[in-house]
Amino acid sequence: MLIQTPKDFGIGRGQIFVGGSWVESASTDRRDILNPKDESAVDAVAAGSVEDADRAVAAAKKAQPAWNALTPMERAGFLHKLAALVDEHNEVLAQMLTAEGGKLVGESRIDAHFCSALLRYAAESARRLQGEILPGEGHDEQIWIQRVPFGVVAGITAWNFPAALFARKVGPSLVTGNTVVIKPHELTPLTTLVLGELCRRAGFPEGVVNIVPGDGRTVGAHLVSHKDTDLITMTGSVRAGGEIYALGAARIKPIRLELGGKAPFLVMEDANIDKAVDAAVTSKFFYGGSVCTCNDRMYLHRKIYDQFMEKFIAKVKALKVGDPTSENVQIGPRISQVEVQKLQAMVAKALEQKATPLLDMTSHDAAFSKGHWAFPMVLGVTSNDVAIMQEETFGPAIAAMPVDSFDQAVAFANDSDYGLSAYLFTPSNRLIMRAVNELQFGEIYVNRPSGESPHGFHTGYRKSGLGGEDGQHGVEGYMRKKTMYNNYG
Repeated sequence: MLIQTPKDFGIGRGQIFVGGSWVESASTDRRDILNPKDESAVDAVAAGSVEDADRAVAAAKKAQPAWNALTPMERAGFLHKLAALVDEHNEVLAQMLTAEGGKLVGESRIDAHFCSALLRYAAESARRLQGEILPGEGHDEQIWIQRVPFGVVAGITAWNFPAALFARKVGPSLVTGNTVVIKPHELTPLTTLVLGELCRRAGFPEGVVNIVPGDGRTVGAHLVSHKDTDLITMTGSVRAGGEIYALGAARIKPIRLELGGKAPFLVMEDANIDKAVDAAVTSKFFYGGSVCTCNDRMYLHRKIYDQFMEKFIAKVKALKVGDPTSENVQIGPRISQVEVQKLQAMVAKALEQKATPLLDMTSHDAAFSKGHWAFPMVLGVTSNDVAIMQEETFGPAIAAMPVDSFDQAVAFANDSDYGLSAYLFTPSNRLIMRAVNELQFGEIYVNRPSGESPHGFHTGYRKSGLGGEDGQHGVEGYMRKKTMYNNYG
């Protein structure tokens, strides 16, 4: 199949989406978007500027009062139309996601499908937006607490799930009466631009959705510090999140951050080993480990450690690394050489710290001479202080450690700067309930692999973020409260 790109949707290489139209960027610079599998050029986009960001924010601010004046159900109608268009273009979007991000085409279809599911959930939330009425302390008085939009939302997305993250920001922003400016990651802006065109085709009013590609430290930083952006929502690295948090502090600006993870995978002695192994492989190697919720360190009860690892390594060995457009491949390329080098450095450091290499699938085949390739690596460790047990890998390398008890596994799991996701495998309801109380993570998968639902709540503790996304609580995060003391006497 010939890969379609933004130009096939009538989007010029120097254009940004502002005020409901494709307009030329104020910058004449262009950024080539390269295919991670062979570094070939997929397309080029505008390297947006501060001036572009200003235009987008102005358009969003102008559009917001009229957009908010619509009923929530009217706003939801536009989101339903957009979701239908995303489904209609699922395969086109999947091919584009694979071309710009290196994701397996099957995984890209999931990304596009989750995009439409998140949009539909946001639309369905229109009938669940509610306030509160409380009795006043005085006679003939009520206290009304209403939930109202912030105004202009700036959404900054990561490179690993361009479609889903677009929907995760745009859906709840719009249904609650905000308008939005999206800055896609500079490595994967193509799908986001096409989603902007689908917004135009869905008939969104001018300025309700705006998209400005560009560098995070210029366009992104300007959106964060802009006097007319009222809420910042960002998905990305802890480093970038910290910089955004600091920038927003100057204006005491509300910030929502979904950052990195270092998910522990706990398997107890009474677990279904085959089920746990299957989930461990799936949860680790989806998108080659470039997922913030992925299985990133394993704590296995000593009584089942050898049995688990034998089966786990056998399944990892069966994974095929190669062209992400092939339906017979399980791991594609990394997004960039920088990510490859970071992973290689982390593995090298772990080996220096006496980690034991249990599996190294590194290939020097000529087929991998171009592109950004990293291969599955499994390590054994005996200390929780080894760097690979503490630092997010974001790639196909993982370490496992034997533990003597549930208590020890929980203690090691909680000994982390991260607190996004965790996994537990056991049939014991007592241990499951203890995990609810003792595992200090915002999201826990019990006896199942990873994968969020649109109506769940995706939130992290510690350096994994602030706020949260999805579900009722995610939607509520795009509204602020206004209190009215209504005396009708």
